[in-house]
Amino acid sequence: MDERKTSLIFKAFCDENRIRILKMLRSGEKCACKMLEELNVTQPTLSHHMRILCDSGIVVGRKEGKWMHYSISGDGAKIAKDLLRELTSVDRGCQKKKDE
Repeated sequence: MDERKTSLIFKAFCDENRIRILKMLRSGEKCACKMLEELNVTQPTLSHHMRILCDSGIVVGRKEGKWMHYSISGDGAKIAKDLLRELTSVDRGCQKKKDE
């Protein structure tokens, strides 16, 4: 995965409000109206955070009437987990070359 997409994924995890949003979504899909009540933020602030989460691919949204409903993307979550595992695992091939 390229560095730009990688940075979008990790940016999604770098804010307390976005972490709160992800925790809320763990129990299933939520309407933006409910998240606004629980987070005590303004609608533009929630939209900003949701855009970052959706751009990362970790969260998906669907429009129903005038409200958006958000949920965690299984595919996006798997990509984020795999990416973290890849970035934090030692590449033995690189280590051998370094030691030689």
